[in-house]
Amino acid sequence: MKYIPNLFFLLFFITGFAQDIPSSLSLQEAIDYALKNNRQAKNAARDIEAAKQQKWETTATGLPQINANVNYQNFLKQQVSLLPNAAFDNRQGIIDTVEEFFNLSANGSPQPLDGFTEIIFGTKQNVNASASLSQLLFDGSYLVGLQSAKVFLEISKNAKDKTDLEVRESVINAYGNVLLAQESVIILEKNISVLQKNLDETTKIFENGLEEEESVEQLQITLANLQSNLNNSKRLSGIAYQMFNIAIGVDYNANIALTDNLESLTEKNISLDVIVEENDVTSTVEYKIAANDKESKALLLKLEKSKALPRLSAFLNGGYLGFSDQFTFFDSDQRWAGFSAFGFNLDIPIFSSGMRSAATQRARINLEKAKDDLTETEQLLNLQIQTAKSNYKFASEDYFNKKRNLELAERIAQKNETKFFEGIGSSFELRQAQTQLYDAQQQILQTMLDVINTKAELETITNTPSKF
Repeated sequence: MKYIPNLFFLLFFITGFAQDIPSSLSLQEAIDYALKNNRQAKNAARDIEAAKQQKWETTATGLPQINANVNYQNFLKQQVSLLPNAAFDNRQGIIDTVEEFFNLSANGSPQPLDGFTEIIFGTKQNVNASASLSQLLFDGSYLVGLQSAKVFLEISKNAKDKTDLEVRESVINAYGNVLLAQESVIILEKNISVLQKNLDETTKIFENGLEEEESVEQLQITLANLQSNLNNSKRLSGIAYQMFNIAIGVDYNANIALTDNLESLTEKNISLDVIVEENDVTSTVEYKIAANDKESKALLLKLEKSKALPRLSAFLNGGYLGFSDQFTFFDSDQRWAGFSAFGFNLDIPIFSSGMRSAATQRARINLEKAKDDLTETEQLLNLQIQTAKSNYKFASEDYFNKKRNLELAERIAQKNETKFFEGIGSSFELRQAQTQLYDAQQQILQTMLDVINTKAELETITNTPSKF
């Protein structure tokens, strides 16, 4: 019994950190959920945060920088220097006798005046503790870097907007594909039920000798085709569900009920007013991204030009040195020698053999290319918007056309079924009418999906997402 509290705690811990997966979603709820949980949308949001950090990182390079350093050295074998013995001749007035100098030498053994004496300078151990303060006073590339960081943040935000639009469109497509598969399964099951009933009745009539065997075989062929399509639709429905789960950012095997239906979404999306609306290309995300590219190329040109300007910085250094043959640096009587310095560093570019000029010209060429790319992007966007409007208008018109065709196909199939069982129609005519009805049913479902998808495509291009 003592393990039960621990078990409850473990279950609570796991549940608290598990992803909260909704049991049902409308299309708008699915879009809102995906914008928060889709992997690409979350990474795009992280890119914005990374851009903000990079902006501060660039800004901080021009602010005061303080660094400290502690260096400890212990010579396992100290370096020996050689001094000429003649330098210590008493005739030079440095010391009275060479023997007096030899008492200070490394090994104490006399050397002839024309030779050298080994001597060790310094102590065996030393510590150097120092700190430095530096401040950038002027740097042209730093000023350009501040502008570039701001542009990079704008690029990240525009990329996030583009990702959100793409995620929204992918969720709409995935949601519609699930509804299409579900509707197909329902229609096929209904058709199979009706056809099975017709086949049973026709079989009885044939067994009584009032109908040809071909009529039974025709219905069997149609039923087998419908059963095959039903099995395939069920498989596609499972795949569509998994794709939808991935699109909204949940486990691909999650079980989520979709509350909207295909027909209601189609009716909400039929609005030909969007076709006659004037669209400002400069407000689209694609145009903004191309404009960002042009601006970044202009900043790169300024950066190359700024490299010809001098760079000025100031510094302040200070520290202490400690020397000893033993490790006594923590003793109170340890002597420390302080030092400090203040100064400026001025770097002046003078001559680079044309390297800076070539880099500047290359940056200017890239800027001209970016200007042409922006112009081409504007023209392509105008073309894409017109194409998307045309596709949306066709999908809407085709929906109404297929809706009328379905009503006609239903009446034709009903008439042929009545004629067949009354003995004045052939099985071939009945099968042809049924096949025509089945095609019309699938076509109306596809046109519903086309209306929803083409509307979503138009809204993605024009950056005008609507609510469902």
